[in-house]
Amino acid sequence: MAKTIWGEARGEGAVGMQAVANVIMNRVDRGGWYGASIKDVVLKPYQFSCWNDTDPNRAKLDKLTVADLQSSGALQIAQQVINGQLPDITGGATEYHNKNILPDWDYSKLKQTVQIGNHIFYRSI
Repeated sequence: MAKTIWGEARGEGAVGMQAVANVIMNRVDRGGWYGASIKDVVLKPYQFSCWNDTDPNRAKLDKLTVADLQSSGALQIAQQVINGQLPDITGGATEYHNKNILPDWDYSKLKQTVQIGNHIFYRSI
């Protein structure tokens, strides 16, 4: 989870990283298609672009150390969200995208919940 948070939102500060962590946990809680565990959710193909082989962040993710994750705050945020110590600031969102990128998935059947930094978050209606 910490690597995904780092890969998706390291430039968004602690609040932006928390929001991505919230989405991950919302997907775990929802289960089903998303997956049954944190690992299932974050590694599901084409769900978190930082894990795509063609994404420039992928090579960076593969080289990350625990020290990198600690210094960025991603590790602490992941632990706190997993332990229920940080609230869901996304309004139950299970999807998000960068505001500068038009996603290729259909978000018209979702409700926008919040924009945090450069990310727009959505949940099922």
